[in-house]
Amino acid sequence: MHTSSRLRSSYQPLLRPRRPVPGTRPSERTLFRRYAAGDLRAREELIKRYLPLAHRLAARHRFSSEPTEDLQQVAAVALVKALDRYEPDIGPFVNYAVPMIKGELKRHFRDRGWTVRVSRSVQEAVMAVQDVTDELTASLGRSPSPREVAVAADLTVEEVLEALEANSAYRPMALEAPWSADPEGGSSLADTLGSKDEGFELVELADALGPTARSLSARERQVLYLRFVEDRTQAEIGERIGVSQMHVSRLLRRSLDRLSHAASQFSDA
Repeated sequence: MHTSSRLRSSYQPLLRPRRPVPGTRPSERTLFRRYAAGDLRAREELIKRYLPLAHRLAARHRFSSEPTEDLQQVAAVALVKALDRYEPDIGPFVNYAVPMIKGELKRHFRDRGWTVRVSRSVQEAVMAVQDVTDELTASLGRSPSPREVAVAADLTVEEVLEALEANSAYRPMALEAPWSADPEGGSSLADTLGSKDEGFELVELADALGPTARSLSARERQVLYLRFVEDRTQAEIGERIGVSQMHVSRLLRRSLDRLSHAASQFSDA
């Protein structure tokens, strides 16, 4: 064999197109180039590759009342939109996809999640506070203070506190919902909110007696005050206002009869 023939035989394997090494994954650029050429299998590979990223972004809202499956679906749809709109010239795909996925999740919460409507600015503040709180908790190893969240989210402390309070309007719990702290399971949330305040009846009674009390004479009102507020005896009251104990007794009985009549009309109403 001639030398030239031997050289061609030696270099021939090096001149052949390289085949992918079994077990290796094609690069992101390669997949997008194939997808741009119409290869739908490359699209499926890209979706499969970045779907865990979309699910991680959805998991940031796992403590909301929205079902996890719904959030993952919203994030997955946003991922597909990002794949279909992405142009390699704008930079790494992750830098393009993450803001789009987060934006779709925020719109989902804004448009569908709120049971009690709040302003758009407050809704956006709630989402910003949630994102910043997650990031600070991971970096600080503890829950951040409202001031730390305000600085990181470029909000005032008042806006952060308003967002935290508004977050409870996202999905209020029904008063009839079972109370989880009850081991017997027989209590509802309404059972934990206190009992009837008997003071309301006293307020209504005082309001009903007001006209009658104001119609009493100054001396009658003074006698009532000394007897039932300062807890003085009839003799002490007589000495105080310069009348006999018997006269004090008559003033008290007359005043109390009029007030008792007004109170009975209130009870019958």
